[in-house]
Amino acid sequence: MRTDARRRHDPQVRGFASDNYAGVHPEVLAAIALANGGHQIAYGEDDYTGHLQQIMHSHFGPTAEAFPVFNGTGANVVSLQAMTDRWGAVICAESAHINVDEGGAPERVGGLKLLTVPTPDGKLTPELIDRQAYGWDDEHRAMPQVVSITQNTELGTVYTPDEIRAICEHAHERGMKVHLDGARIANAAASLNVPMRAFTSEAGVDVLSFGGTKNGALFGEAVVVLNPDAVRAMKHLRKLSMQLASKMRFVSVQLEALLAGDLWLRNAQHSNAMARRLAEGVRSVDGVEILHPVQANAVFARLPHDVSERLQKRFRFYFWDEPAGDVRWMCAFDTTEDDVDAFVLALKEEMAK
Repeated sequence: MRTDARRRHDPQVRGFASDNYAGVHPEVLAAIALANGGHQIAYGEDDYTGHLQQIMHSHFGPTAEAFPVFNGTGANVVSLQAMTDRWGAVICAESAHINVDEGGAPERVGGLKLLTVPTPDGKLTPELIDRQAYGWDDEHRAMPQVVSITQNTELGTVYTPDEIRAICEHAHERGMKVHLDGARIANAAASLNVPMRAFTSEAGVDVLSFGGTKNGALFGEAVVVLNPDAVRAMKHLRKLSMQLASKMRFVSVQLEALLAGDLWLRNAQHSNAMARRLAEGVRSVDGVEILHPVQANAVFARLPHDVSERLQKRFRFYFWDEPAGDVRWMCAFDTTEDDVDAFVLALKEEMAK
């Protein structure tokens, strides 16, 4: 087979900017090749998407129905659209991805209002939800209809199953539904050492945005409807939102590769372990402060701004709050112990200058 494509990067170079920087897990690439060849019915009527439903049942229960989509923002927007009326609003943490990192898509594309709540650790509680859960009969205010939480959170913290159960019970008592943004759901399950159903379907979550890209997939996530009564016209909204893949088998087979066995868990356990190793390596360095508990695959730290700028020339990573000197270091399924140790050594060298 002839190809004119050339490798244009050094595959040995890895950084700590994002788990999205990582490539595709070899087992996922093999699954894509396996699904190739011949013709399969388009738009989700293929054998791989059909089998994906059985796999989702094994993880989330018999009522779970998966709607594969292209990306996480698409999963969140389609989910929230399906759960709200045109006058509806969604309560979320101020730091939530849907509020900070999706270009206004939930509001501009989804046509809904986000009602945000400041949180110290990225996690909502029933008490924090009540800061925005009011005014259902007030026509001057967008109506709170959904509570959206992220597991694990944007600050790397993890809800326990009991915490999510309390949120779901509280929201349902007030006539609201619960959406869970699970871009890194595998990391949360690995951290808690529980099945994903323990803090989703069994805890009362209505709709899940299931993430694959950050855990070894090439592309593709899924809206997983756990409570069929919580949504309307899902397949129509997916199409309307430009998230319906014609060759859906290549999205579904990636999720199958992750979920049919334990690849999803192995990848998450490894990236979490690398984050713990990184945190342990830098914790004792004078002038470096770990800002949040390291419960998944993210390390948030504060250090001198000039040190971060020099370090960024050696390893890629992002500022989280640049004026404060806060940075975020992410580990991925392919982060190695040598990567972590080299980064810690480089940090110590820069701090010593």
